[in-house]
Amino acid sequence: MRHKVAGRKLGRSSSHRRALYRNLVTALLNYEKITTTEAKAKEACGLAERMITLGKKGGLHARRQALSFILDNKVTEKVFSELASRYADRPGGYTRIAKLGPRLGDGALMVQLELVK
Repeated sequence: MRHKVAGRKLGRSSSHRRALYRNLVTALLNYEKITTTEAKAKEACGLAERMITLGKKGGLHARRQALSFILDNKVTEKVFSELASRYADRPGGYTRIAKLGPRLGDGALMVQLELVK
């Protein structure tokens, strides 16, 4: 039984899963819209919102926490300058998941994960 076991394994090791999440969140914050599977999007959604919340805090500790997760320094700067000011008066809910339909190859449900304007 899987009682109180949070998160999805996605058929990967823990280091591979962490790298996947870091890549997804960095791409989402950079391009503000990505297409991925539903399971990956649901996991990356919370992590991206946490990075934006760190950007809203704006301190040195928050910046170092974001830099330890986001792969690109320019994306981190974008989070702390542009995205933090955009969502300054919004108390969460920075991302949206829109379903696109099944993928042709394996039938996995594809979604578009985007930042709310």
